[in-house]
Amino acid sequence: HRALGIYLLQLFINFLWSLLFFGLRSPALALLEIMLLWLAIVMCIRAFGPIHRTAMVLLLPYLLWVSFAAVLNGAIVFLN
Repeated sequence: HRALGIYLLQLFINFLWSLLFFGLRSPALALLEIMLLWLAIVMCIRAFGPIHRTAMVLLLPYLLWVSFAAVLNGAIVFLN
């Protein structure tokens, strides 16, 4: 399924964010990457919509959390 592939992609991108931010200590790279993560989550939500409405709805809090994390990440980049 296409939706499962997109889900796995966003899961991998999420994992990469931690490596960039904490492992490489690069908030700027992590900020660029979290924007990709945000887009991947939106794609995932859209892909799950026609297949399983509950799965789609359950991804919305995740999107909000990543949006909040992006704001915090951006603040770290711009304040330093």
